[in-house]
Amino acid sequence: MPRALVGVSGWRYPSWRGDFYPRGLPQRLELTYAAERMTSIEVNGSFYSLQRPSSYAAWRAAAPADVVFAVKGGRYITHLKALRDVETPLANFFASGVLALGRQVGPLLWQLPERLHFDHERLAAFFDLLPRTTGAAAALAAQHDDKVKEDRSLTETEVDVPLRHALEPRHESFDSDEARALCAEHGVAVVVADSAGKWPVMHDATSDFRYVRLHGETELYASGYTDESLDRWAQTCSGWLDEGHDVHVYFDNDAKGHAPHDAVRLLARLGIERDPAGP
Repeated sequence: MPRALVGVSGWRYPSWRGDFYPRGLPQRLELTYAAERMTSIEVNGSFYSLQRPSSYAAWRAAAPADVVFAVKGGRYITHLKALRDVETPLANFFASGVLALGRQVGPLLWQLPERLHFDHERLAAFFDLLPRTTGAAAALAAQHDDKVKEDRSLTETEVDVPLRHALEPRHESFDSDEARALCAEHGVAVVVADSAGKWPVMHDATSDFRYVRLHGETELYASGYTDESLDRWAQTCSGWLDEGHDVHVYFDNDAKGHAPHDAVRLLARLGIERDPAGP
């Protein structure tokens, strides 16, 4: 059955404490509190630096077994290397612990910088490197270099399951038939990104799942979503679900604490009720 996988991009924000998170909730229980009320979480610390297998394992242990973790690819790959000559950086990324998520691993998100325009050859070469199963990711991880120490690497997987990939471009040149065709050829989902008008919104489906990032309706990273807007997103998501597609939606409007509340409100509109046991 297709699933509505709705959550937040990251979970450790001081402004959420005493608001979404009850006053006095220990920081170590914040992920559990969020995950019990949502169906997915987007890991974004992996964008800024390589994590550790112990961290991924701890995050998995902190969440209900039905919660899926999307993982944001490293900016070293997307921003500094700009997708070129990234076979070893990709090996390092997967060796850093992603495989510890086991069956709870969700799509890998590759967010591109605004300056990076569409280049067919560059993007095709990058797509060819992406592992499509956790088994293939483990084989790639085994090729890591000394940036990932052996005692902080994970190059085996407990289960061989498919890996999905989503691309979030921010240059208007990606809003083209050629770019969409290339993503579709490789089964990579183009993210539907709502960014208060800052970056292009690309709605055309290029994969068998949908990936939405909601960065703020009127103010980037800061504004919340109105009831009317969430009604429209719920209707859109329901349509995708009816077509048989998994739908991933992550709220990134975290600056003023709207993200977790909006995620819970969207889940309610989709008729999904979580039953938090409480920390």
